[in-house]
Amino acid sequence: MKKMLVVSLLMVLPWGALAQLGIQITNPLNATSFDAIINNVINFIFGLAVLLAPLMILIGGALFITSGGNISQVEQAKRMILWTIVGFTIILLSKGVLGIIKQLLGGR
Repeated sequence: MKKMLVVSLLMVLPWGALAQLGIQITNPLNATSFDAIINNVINFIFGLAVLLAPLMILIGGALFITSGGNISQVEQAKRMILWTIVGFTIILLSKGVLGIIKQLLGGR
């Protein structure tokens, strides 16, 4: 138990000395306001959707081709393609609607 306490103290005590260095932490988000953080999150999700939607359509198409006449796999592939297109359309429309609302309210 004493050995564990000594090891723990040896690991923790140097951090007190580092606290006086005044290390500057850079902002990884490049955002200074809540609005900028929300815009960064929206842009990240939009970029992720732009990358994943074609991939999901390709996977659905591959499932459709390799179904071998299996009705359940064909239906699963159709649903995958349909809901990918629906989801991507919703994401595109939401980004556009947000832009319109922002302009109407005088945002940047």
